[in-house]
Amino acid sequence: MTNIYRQLLDLLPQSPLLVGFIAAVHADGTATITMPGGGQMRVRGAGTVGTQVFVKDGVIESEAPDLPFAVIEV
Repeated sequence: MTNIYRQLLDLLPQSPLLVGFIAAVHADGTATITMPGGGQMRVRGAGTVGTQVFVKDGVIESEAPDLPFAVIEV
C-alpha cells in the first residue's frame, strides 16, 4: 500500500525560496534582508544594499529580477 500523503509531501520543496531587499551588509559575510511584509532576517552572503535577492536556507542564492509583487496575507 502506498502512502499518498507522503507522496504529496515529497513533491513540496523542503524550504521555500524567499525574496527580499538587502538592507545592510556586515563585515562577517552576512547581510540583513528586508522581506516584502516588513520582517527582517540575517543571512549568509553579500551584495549591494538595495538589491533584490532570492534567499533559501539562510543563504543568498542570486539576484532577483526587479518585478512588481503583491503581498497576500492569510
